[in-house]
Amino acid sequence: MRTELARVREAAERVARSYGLEIFDVQLRREPVGMVLRVVIDHAGSGVPKPPEADSVSIEECQRVSHDLSAILDVEEDELGAAALDQGYTLEVSSPGLDRPLRHEADYRRFAGRLAKIVTTEPIEGQSAFAGRLAGVDNGVVVLEEGRRVHRVPLARIKRGRLEVEF
Repeated sequence: MRTELARVREAAERVARSYGLEIFDVQLRREPVGMVLRVVIDHAGSGVPKPPEADSVSIEECQRVSHDLSAILDVEEDELGAAALDQGYTLEVSSPGLDRPLRHEADYRRFAGRLAKIVTTEPIEGQSAFAGRLAGVDNGVVVLEEGRRVHRVPLARIKRGRLEVEF
């Protein structure tokens, strides 16, 4: 199953790159409707912070990637004589969303200026949950501003991070 999913990911990466996008995640999950192959696409991070509306993936981009990826998987199935994942599935292409997870140092840099929540693997100065505005990354430490307080959270101690939706 791993090699099949890796093949699907490679095909998805080729399609996404052709539209100036990148793959954020590929998952195969059993859901009430059956197996769902979820491909999450994102704009390639330039390292330059952008406003949320300029950085979000459009419905049209999801549709184009879905259409092209579906065609590639169908062609490979015909050529290989086997389904892409040895089972039936529904293909779903989406964006990471407004409350997207933050996974890497580049994410914390890319979304500087945005509100975020961070949970650590162990407390830092007695605190393991932080919320505030991302101020960037300094020598492997995420800087988060919460009002007048500034939190410095080492990347290595972050269990999970997520953007907060702002209206």
